[in-house]
Amino acid sequence: MADIKTRDAVKGTIKTIDKAAVASERMKAAYAKTKEKAEEGYYANEGSATEYAADKISYASDRVKDEGIHQFNKQGQKGVKTTKETVVKAKDKMADFKQKRAAKAAEQRSARNVSGQNGLQIHRGTAGRSPVSDASVQTIKTSTDTKRTIKQSARSAGKTVKTAAKGSVKTTERSVKTAQVTSKAAIKTTQQATKTAQAAAKASAKTAQKAAQAARASAKASAAAAKTTVKATIAAVKAIIAGTKALIAAIVAGGWIAIVIILIVVLLGCAISLFGGGSESTSYTPVSAEVEAYEPLIQKYAKQHGIPEYVELIKAVMMQESGGRGNDPMQASECGYNTQYPNTPNGITDPEYSINVGIQNLAACLNAAQVENPVDMDRIKLALQGYNFGNGYITWAQTNYGGYTYANAVEFSTIQAERLGWDSYGDTQYVSHVLRYYPFGRAFTGGGNQAIVEVALTQLGNEGGQPYWSWYGFNSRVEWCACFVSWCAEQCGYIEGGFIPKFAGCVSGANWFKERNQWQDRNYEPTAGDIIFFDWEGDGSTDHVGIVEKCENGVVYTVEGNSGDAVKQRQYTVGSSSIYGYGVPAY
Repeated sequence: MADIKTRDAVKGTIKTIDKAAVASERMKAAYAKTKEKAEEGYYANEGSATEYAADKISYASDRVKDEGIHQFNKQGQKGVKTTKETVVKAKDKMADFKQKRAAKAAEQRSARNVSGQNGLQIHRGTAGRSPVSDASVQTIKTSTDTKRTIKQSARSAGKTVKTAAKGSVKTTERSVKTAQVTSKAAIKTTQQATKTAQAAAKASAKTAQKAAQAARASAKASAAAAKTTVKATIAAVKAIIAGTKALIAAIVAGGWIAIVIILIVVLLGCAISLFGGGSESTSYTPVSAEVEAYEPLIQKYAKQHGIPEYVELIKAVMMQESGGRGNDPMQASECGYNTQYPNTPNGITDPEYSINVGIQNLAACLNAAQVENPVDMDRIKLALQGYNFGNGYITWAQTNYGGYTYANAVEFSTIQAERLGWDSYGDTQYVSHVLRYYPFGRAFTGGGNQAIVEVALTQLGNEGGQPYWSWYGFNSRVEWCACFVSWCAEQCGYIEGGFIPKFAGCVSGANWFKERNQWQDRNYEPTAGDIIFFDWEGDGSTDHVGIVEKCENGVVYTVEGNSGDAVKQRQYTVGSSSIYGYGVPAY
């Protein structure tokens, strides 16, 4: 029986080996199939943008396959080897058992023969089992151990196969997912590149459209400039006629000195209007047609209030106040001579009454300022600022400063605004605003370029620059030299008028003047009101800016903000290497 069982064990071992071999073949087939599916899943969406990722995945898949087969063969071979060793041991034990059984059988036969001869019997009270039965039991146990070893080997091989297969499949799945993610990322990148190209094309189209619009605007501007030239010529002719009327009025009033002065003013004013002066400061801006339409009424009430020779000045005031439009063209409702309408802005609703009250108020200002004739510009300036601020300014300016200056106009405005709790008071640039419409006065005044210098001089000693950079819009301190220049220009109305840009960076400010052909190099001899740019490093880039106060005897005098973090006066030699160049506003 033991021999039969041992044979069964050997057969079982052989079957296990066969199964292991079959499992090995199946494993190889599974890997091949898995690899094939992974490759099919990838190449179905293959594109040039993912070839590199695909190569990496294929290489990884091959490595996983080879490593799995290697591990399987290693474990399977180990199990087979162990099984073979177990079988050999079992055969050896079987041979030993057969030999021992044959020897025992011979001894037993010999013993029976001796017992038969001597009449002896075997004692029945022994342990109850023979050496043969012990050997059988031992053989059965050995066979059982062999079966157990074979089962353990099979299970070990199965686990190895399953573990390797699962690991390979999972790794392949991850590789396929990685390929899909990479492909999607490549597609998104391509889509984004396409959108960027489309946006660039649209931007180019818009730029071309803007260029075309700019060209059309330039053409319109040229046409407008031509029309303006024609209008200026017509205005010059009207100025000659107006001057002649003023001359006649002066003759009627009497006084040869006044006649001579007015004659000179008329001739000089007409010449400037017709041919222009050496700079924009001497240009003349004609009043509107609406103002011209009121001339009969202006003459009527100018004569009534004793200032018939100031018709042109009255027209200039009306032009600044309203352009001749509205029911209160002289904006006279708030003055003390208005007794019929509310003393509120635009309270007067009768244009003729407005002209009557406005001329009466201007006559009072001219008398308070002691103006002697239409070219007494210093006193006319005092009178005009009094018309805007009220007569109280005239007395205050004469008492404290002996007359009008732009600086004291700014001071008075600040005092009144603080007293009344207002953000501002009046128009500190009222004088220059009116005189641009006055054909006589422009020939005898320094023009608007001096105003920005006067404003700058009122700020001497200011440290830290807080009023300037905070006005510009900064929340904390910055390098404020350009902010200071911009602030001074704003106080004069030059930013609104387009004479000076609002700038916080020196480079952008210099470029603004260059783009408008309003630029001079360091060897230029500047005039008051020019904007001076500096190049401290000598690297061809500007890094500081100030305002030219004057230029005398080859020396340029300036007012600069942020000079040692304060507003200070400085001076330089014309052509100094520290000077980058000059912006020359068309005041």
